Amino acid sequence: MPQLSDKGLADKTAWEASGVKLPIYDRAEMIKKTLQNPVWLHFGTGNIFRSFIAPLQQRLLNNGHAEVGIIAAEPFDYEIVDTVYKPNDNLAISAGLRADGSIDLELVASVAESIRADLGRSRLNEIVTSKSLQIISVCITEKGYALKDMKGEPLGVVKEEMEHGPAGVRHTMSLLAALLFERFKNGAPIALLSLDNCSHNGEKLKSSVMEITRAWNKNGFVGGDFIAWLEDEKQVSFPWSMIDKITPRPSEVVRDELIKRGIKGMELLTTAKGTYTAPFVNAEIPEYLVIEDNFPAGRPALDLVGAYFTDRDTVNKVERMKVTTCLNPLHTALAVCGCLLGYKSIASEMKDPLLKSLVERIGYAEGMPVVVNPGIFAPRDFIKEVLEERLPNPFIPDMPQRIATDTSLKIPIRYGETLKSYTKRQDLNAGDLVGIPLVIAAWFRYLLATDDELNPMELSGDPMLDELRKGLAGIEAGKPDSYKGQLKPFLKNSALFALDLSEVGLDEKIEGYFVSMLAGKHAVLNTLKSHL
Repeated sequence: MPQLSDKGLADKTAWEASGVKLPIYDRAEMIKKTLQNPVWLHFGTGNIFRSFIAPLQQRLLNNGHAEVGIIAAEPFDYEIVDTVYKPNDNLAISAGLRADGSIDLELVASVAESIRADLGRSRLNEIVTSKSLQIISVCITEKGYALKDMKGEPLGVVKEEMEHGPAGVRHTMSLLAALLFERFKNGAPIALLSLDNCSHNGEKLKSSVMEITRAWNKNGFVGGDFIAWLEDEKQVSFPWSMIDKITPRPSEVVRDELIKRGIKGMELLTTAKGTYTAPFVNAEIPEYLVIEDNFPAGRPALDLVGAYFTDRDTVNKVERMKVTTCLNPLHTALAVCGCLLGYKSIASEMKDPLLKSLVERIGYAEGMPVVVNPGIFAPRDFIKEVLEERLPNPFIPDMPQRIATDTSLKIPIRYGETLKSYTKRQDLNAGDLVGIPLVIAAWFRYLLATDDELNPMELSGDPMLDELRKGLAGIEAGKPDSYKGQLKPFLKNSALFALDLSEVGLDEKIEGYFVSMLAGKHAVLNTLKSHL
């Protein structure tokens, strides 16, 4: 019976009988070389890393284009390392879910070491000061970059760390800044690669790191020479990237299939911080990774295994195509509407003609006029694959409740960028939009924590949830008269939407849609029907 461990990996006959593809390199030798001369340190041990990034490095190891693996560090939910990584010798099973119901299974062994960032500062310093290190990559979600609250004030932990310097930092951006300071003392170049699904991710990463280091410089903890080093792209680069692969939380269906195949220890786990995890990951088959080719210390040859290396302008175009037009805005629309309408999967929503027409309108009718063709992908081909193959895949167990997480941080990027593009075009009028304002109205309706049947509904996590809910106080679903203009301050908040919605003629339309969605049972559904 196959067991997920270095010892169990030796039983190749059992693994092959279970239908799991095995690595074909010497893992023990890979670990030895990685620990001696690390090349790639990655922060964020979640599903996208285990289902996409680690398998890319495994392909390089398999075909002889790499000799070392990745060292993975977890800066937030340390329990993932304790309960999933270390007990399984840093191995994972990646399950690729095809639309026909078949599963591609691979044992991913390219992670050589896993580290809890809270306990591993000395080890992290050792890795970061290694001359061999080329990349520090980050995949921690959009909120991991945030230094300020919705009012523009520094978060408490960030303010404290700016005042007390690099020792004892906890926030991921502060930790990266502190590690870079150690690297600076060693005088070696490095690339910090953001692999997060957000607009201008490299720019956001650099901005957050620089804001902290400038505060440290002001408070006397670091010198101006460190700041100059960080700003010299020949020493420290922050490449932009676009990453795309739907990786929902581990599925019970996949777990049961793995157990059926005789694989031990495949139980689902929920950490104290609410992370759903398991010794396996499940994801769709399509995947895209486009990276700005700016690595002063060198880089792995990921272009040999499916990634694209190109210039910043092309990355920006691809990212804008995906994040602001062809996928992410559609996902968010399905997330908030799906929660309100009682759906439990994205695929089932795509069977609803009304919701399908909503995302088609947002993508084709409202997004396509301002999308830029990046050249390496055709936008219409990309969105066609999204709408006809990826989102409707019934074997991707993705839930609107998962995608609704952190919506306040996603809204300004997924819709604000399109709205800003409309304001720059004389032939387009943002006030004519229907799909995007419907989703914004539905999001505010979602924040009332009551579904379209007027039953209580649990809200997904969001760092601005308390502040948003406080601002909506007094509004009751089913009672349109309870609306007394509570949305107005939000609609004028350019931090929330990337621009003042009253200035582009959408505030009154969104308010109208929102009040309509308060009318009673099925008011959300009826509002969508009447405008689509």
